[in-house]
Amino acid sequence: MPRLSNKIALITGAARGIGEAIARAFVVEGAHVVLSDIRDDLGGAVARSLAPSAEYHPLDVREEREWQRVIDAILVAHHRLDILVNNAGITGFDESAGVAPAPHDPEHATLEAWRAVHATNLDGVFLGCKHAIRAMRPARAGSIINIASRSGVVGIPRAAAYASSKAAVRNHTKSVALYCAEEGLAIRCNAIQPAAILTPMWEPMLGEGPGRDARLAAYARAVPLNRFGTPEEVAALAVHLASDESGYTTGAEFNIDGGMLAGVAEPPKPAGS
Repeated sequence: MPRLSNKIALITGAARGIGEAIARAFVVEGAHVVLSDIRDDLGGAVARSLAPSAEYHPLDVREEREWQRVIDAILVAHHRLDILVNNAGITGFDESAGVAPAPHDPEHATLEAWRAVHATNLDGVFLGCKHAIRAMRPARAGSIINIASRSGVVGIPRAAAYASSKAAVRNHTKSVALYCAEEGLAIRCNAIQPAAILTPMWEPMLGEGPGRDARLAAYARAVPLNRFGTPEEVAALAVHLASDESGYTTGAEFNIDGGMLAGVAEPPKPAGS
C-alpha cells in the first residue's frame, strides 16, 4: 500500500527544485497533489507530467486572498486537505517573486529588501498554516510541513533577511504544533531544515563559465559528507512526515544537511603543526 494513498496534498513553490521533487515523490506514494507557484508555465508543466494525480493552481503565498481561493477550491473539488508543504521561499539574491537582487548584510540591507524576503518566507508560511488548519479542522487531522533551513539555526552574515525568516519559520512551526495539540487536533506541524541542496536557488552563487565547477567543489568541501544533497533526498523525508507513520511526531525539526550542523568533519589544525 502506498504510504500516502488517497491523501490530498498542497505544495507551494512546486514548479522546480525541492517543491517539484516533493510533488513527484508524493504522487509515487499515492497522493493527489495540488502544485502551486508563481511560475505558472513551469508549475503547469510539472502538473501535466504527473496527471491525472496532480493539478496546478497559481498561488502567491504573500497574499491571503489567494490562499483563501486555493484552499476553497481544494475543499470544493476534494472535500478535504490532508497535507500542506510550505516550501515557497526566496533568498533575495535573484529575481524570484519579482524582488530585485539587493545586499542582505545587516549594514547595507534596505528595509524594503528585508520585508520582501520575509513576506514570502515567513508571511507565506504563517498564511499557509492558518488556512491549512481551517481546512484540516473538520477531519481533526493532517500534516503541515514547513521547509525551514540550516540558515535559520546559525547566523548568515550576508543573508541576514533569509536567515531571520527561516529562524522564525522554525519557531512558528512549534507554535502551530502546540496550538493544534491544545485544540485537541491531530494536525501535526514539523520543519525540515535543508542545507547545501543543489537546486536552482544556488545558481546566483555558483554562476556560469569555467569557474563554476571550482565554486561547486569549494561549497561541497564545507559539507562533512563532501557533496551537495539532492531534492529527492529532502522529498524522502517529506514523505515520512506526511505519512501516518510519523503520527507521534510534531513540533520537531529535521536537519538534512550532510552533517553541517553537527560540526566540522575535521577540526582545524593548531598553528605551526
